[in-house]
Amino acid sequence: MKQFFIAGLGEILFDVLADSEEIGGAPVNFAYHAGRLGADGAAISTIGDDERGRRASKELMNRELCLSGVSIDCDHETGYVEARLDDQGVATYYFPDDIAWDHLKLNDTAMGFASQVDAVCFGTLAQRSEQSRKAIHTFLDAAPQALKVYDMNLRQLFYSKEIIAESLKRADVLKLNDDEIKVIAPMFGLQGSERDMLKTLHDEFGLKCSVLTRGSNGSLIIGADDEVEHPGVEIKEIADTIGAGDSFTASVAIGLLLDHSLEEISEHANRLAAHVCSCKGAMPAIPNEFKLIK
Repeated sequence: MKQFFIAGLGEILFDVLADSEEIGGAPVNFAYHAGRLGADGAAISTIGDDERGRRASKELMNRELCLSGVSIDCDHETGYVEARLDDQGVATYYFPDDIAWDHLKLNDTAMGFASQVDAVCFGTLAQRSEQSRKAIHTFLDAAPQALKVYDMNLRQLFYSKEIIAESLKRADVLKLNDDEIKVIAPMFGLQGSERDMLKTLHDEFGLKCSVLTRGSNGSLIIGADDEVEHPGVEIKEIADTIGAGDSFTASVAIGLLLDHSLEEISEHANRLAAHVCSCKGAMPAIPNEFKLIK
């Protein structure tokens, strides 16, 4: 079986919880989960020359992620975010301004990855600064062979219709959740049911696959000639929801690369996300039963 090389492009940061700091950032979470599913995962980002940056490098290397595409910014601190959990374990995020990933720099190794990756995931948050947005677009435009996965990942007010539209134009796969589709509906004139709104985006931007996650209520996936809904997987006890969506996205990306059916993709992604919700942090251990690339 072909060994896939999959990258997460964007922010590396620490989720600062009430009693701990957990390494995260949606793109690097995605890359980690792709690695746990059997691919070669790489992070493309910028961190600071500080204690958090050194800790991030150590923790991500311990998780077997390739970090040679991560650059160091000596003038800005490594990213972090305050993650506050509600009674259901759902996180709300508060981001500081002007940190290392706002100054995303593609080093020579990162640019070399552009011609090698089979899939790359990017989001909206890291595009809040012009420098990082240009770097992300540069990488995507230099990777015509890659499956480009846009995890919308709207945070605070760090998004605009222009940024979202430019991202959709570059994407092959869209992933967003049921809260996010309500936010963007008036921007893009989306009407009707969630399915109608997702199908409109899918068709308008010529996407290969469009994914709507619904938390504990499962998901809707629309492909080229098919669509499938999943009711979700019951979770006995939720630890937190951090990273669950990123694991879902990684599962979908690898499933598409393996030419799995939408039914297979949907079932695996929902089961994996449920497992992550039952664990603390964005990058928990993943049992071998979830591995897609043997």
